[in-house]
Amino acid sequence: MSEKSANTQAWIQQFYQDRGWSNYGPFERVGFLMEEVGETARAIRAIEIGRDRPDELEQPLDRLREELVEELGDVLGNVIILANMYDVSIEHILEVHKSKLTKRYQSGV
Repeated sequence: MSEKSANTQAWIQQFYQDRGWSNYGPFERVGFLMEEVGETARAIRAIEIGRDRPDELEQPLDRLREELVEELGDVLGNVIILANMYDVSIEHILEVHKSKLTKRYQSGV
């Protein structure tokens, strides 16, 4: 694992621990992850087709993209906490994912 990845994964773990956020088990953490995925979907909708809500001010594209990055970060944070619960590095997850896709689609289809 690269030093930067390890440091980031450890920092997120410590940040969540300091706030008591890592006291939740994996079932609760997956619920939080799903909540953040929903917020990510909302951010993408705002960028792609807008929100069309009279109670929300229209935001410039750069602000909408910032919100998307923030929500993706929240998703990643929850994934990292889940990975830490099972002692799996993010780099290992990405390596296995890459290998799985490469094997599955090696015929070019």
